Amino acid sequence: MTQNDDIVLKPAVVFTFFKVLPLILLALTFLLLAWWLSPYFILFSFAVCGAAWYRILYIRSFQYLFTAEYIRITRGIFFKRIDQAEMFRVKDFIITQSFALQLFKLMNLTLISTDNSNQVIYLQGIPESDIVDTIRNRVEETRRLIFTN
Repeated sequence: MTQNDDIVLKPAVVFTFFKVLPLILLALTFLLLAWWLSPYFILFSFAVCGAAWYRILYIRSFQYLFTAEYIRITRGIFFKRIDQAEMFRVKDFIITQSFALQLFKLMNLTLISTDNSNQVIYLQGIPESDIVDTIRNRVEETRRLIFTN
């Protein structure tokens, strides 16, 4: 249902791995404790592995759709949430890149909008690209169409 000029982005797999890495390390710690101290620590390891798996699925469920008129953010596994912001309401762009994101050519993009329900839109772990220029062009084009009519 997307058109040719629509852009769909998702967080990168590497970004997801680094977000879940503390939970994986905690699960491994519980496995070591189960080996050294008590086998009951395996239950904690399984619980943390389940939380890590859910977190991986949740982060990978994020989808950012950019059309000529709006931005749609879809997220959720069991309960879907879809946020939509009109393109002409976007005011500012902020790109942040930590050292780890720079290594893997990823970025976090923050969009500031005048919409009351979506004043700040976060796009985390997306591939480094010229998406900001594309959004800027679409915002200007949409504003031109709306305000000239």
